[in-house]
Amino acid sequence: MLTEGTYPHVHGGVSTWCDQLVRGMPEVDFNVIALTGSGREPVTWELPRNVYRHTSVPLWGPPPSKARRTTLRGKAHRRFTEVYETFLLSLIQPPPATAGGTPEHGRGHLPAAAGGFSEALAELARLARAGRLAPALRSEPVLRLLMDVWTRPGLATAAADPTVHDALTATDLLEHALRPLAVRIPPDSVAHAVSSGLATLPALAAKHLDGVPFLLTEHGIYLRERYLGYRTAAQRWPVKALMLGFYRELNSEGYRRADLITPCNQYNRRWEERGGAHSERIRTVYNGVDPHAFPEAGPEPEVPTLSWCGRIDPIKDLETLLRAYAFMRRELPALRLRLFGPVPAGCEEYKLRLEKLAAELGVADGVAWEGRITEVAKAYAAGSVVMLSSISEGFPFSIIEAMSCGRTTVSTDVGGVREAVADTGLVVPPREPETMARATLALLRDDERRAELGRMARKRVVDKFTLHQSVDGFRHIYRELAGQPVLPVHPGGQWPQRLTDPWYRELAADGSLW
Repeated sequence: MLTEGTYPHVHGGVSTWCDQLVRGMPEVDFNVIALTGSGREPVTWELPRNVYRHTSVPLWGPPPSKARRTTLRGKAHRRFTEVYETFLLSLIQPPPATAGGTPEHGRGHLPAAAGGFSEALAELARLARAGRLAPALRSEPVLRLLMDVWTRPGLATAAADPTVHDALTATDLLEHALRPLAVRIPPDSVAHAVSSGLATLPALAAKHLDGVPFLLTEHGIYLRERYLGYRTAAQRWPVKALMLGFYRELNSEGYRRADLITPCNQYNRRWEERGGAHSERIRTVYNGVDPHAFPEAGPEPEVPTLSWCGRIDPIKDLETLLRAYAFMRRELPALRLRLFGPVPAGCEEYKLRLEKLAAELGVADGVAWEGRITEVAKAYAAGSVVMLSSISEGFPFSIIEAMSCGRTTVSTDVGGVREAVADTGLVVPPREPETMARATLALLRDDERRAELGRMARKRVVDKFTLHQSVDGFRHIYRELAGQPVLPVHPGGQWPQRLTDPWYRELAADGSLW
């Protein structure tokens, strides 16, 4: 299992999903390879017995100790510069696609860029495994090569007057991003990347060099989130163009090379098909929750309350939620907003900005920052309506967990939210606080409708989004990719009967999101 910035070092929806998968298949031995920041991040999840190995792969800090400090010379250096030139051109000027979706190699296009990313990445993986990629990338001739490629006539980057500082910045970012290529995956494994992007690098290398089957699961759309993130990044445009080109090509490479892609919703499937994935290799497996661990919440709080559950992170766009709440307070002065969830490392300043915004809007007295909660079902029970204001999501646990508790929701129309909610809650456009406020007010003023939507929400979860259905789906997929006989599927049956499985009881007892 290949993760980036999530399990087992960070709590949150994707980490919960990983833990469910590992615990739900005790017969599978897991080797968890986690891409982290510094490598000093603590393990915040208790790893079950079937995780036989856990390796943290830091993306930052000094190069790995095994990296050789020798400079490539002679034929090896010439070969590397040829490969790296092809690699850079594939990022800066990807080949145009024909109507059939294949690269066009006609006159007027730079031949080095035509389909070169895949072959170049494989060569870079060989160097990374030998510990020679980092010093090769940081050599002076390679920096000069980047400046030469950036400034070639006909490329958009030439007009931006890239500087040596830009080249140093871009090279540093690329070198750190490519470090996972050095990771080796045992040849008798299935490489399961649980996000697109950097977590796919070891899987791509293992598939190309060792023939290891590659499974790709997407929750949020990784590439879309990189574009959102780079909007406010400090780098100059040539650096942003290069790095976004890298993520774009890597994303498409993962889609093209994966033996099977398992999005958690149909929204992701459309992105994957547009990105180059073959539709016959895409199989949707929805996230699931345990209806026993998230039972019906019972009566609503006496004071009208909005509940939100998640990590305090800019991708959750809590500014919109606070502005919507301020709008509603003018109509319902007694309304309260309770925010449940931790502040991840690096998001402390964001939390301070949110507190300042609440004060500026004059609603700080009605906002409760509850922090991490171990019994997550109580967070949903605390609200009359459960809110989600994110600008990017996959198939959010917070929504299906709230639905399992019999609470209706008001959510932004991102990722698979609409698929999850259907007609059991309200879905509004992202970044429109007044629209969110008006939709929520309509629910708060209609007790009968709220109760009926809550009942419908729980039924939808029990019918479609149980944990057992989700884990069983991956159990079959693992066996299929490993070349083992696929177990028969037994449709039907009620979820309470399935709780007799030992692994299921364990999850019910310790299935906390936070």
